[in-house]
Amino acid sequence: MRKAILATLMVICTVYVSVGAETSTITTSHDYDLMIYKTSPFCMAIVKGDLETVKKLIELGSDVNEKSEGMTPLMYAARFNRTEIIKVLVKKGARIKTKDSKGYTAMKFAKLSNAKEAITLLKELS
Repeated sequence: MRKAILATLMVICTVYVSVGAETSTITTSHDYDLMIYKTSPFCMAIVKGDLETVKKLIELGSDVNEKSEGMTPLMYAARFNRTEIIKVLVKKGARIKTKDSKGYTAMKFAKLSNAKEAITLLKELS
């Protein structure tokens, strides 16, 4: 009788362990693309609205027309409604009518972002 009970317990334990092992299967599947953006520090200062850093970077030689992620600094300023920075950039030679790869100008970015003050200022400067 003991042998029968012991054999039954062994079978139950074996079945329990094998079923548990089958249900704990872990699969790793990565169905996403990792994109890394490398916006320039100059354009990041514009996005943050840090006027003093923008002025300092221009003083240190940053190009007011150099694209970062396909956009000029003026496009970033227009998109984020940074009117004081727009004034500085244009005064330092930023080209207002430059287009990105989609054909968007700083004015278009201002309109897409509903940046009313930037739209008004860019109209005055054009």
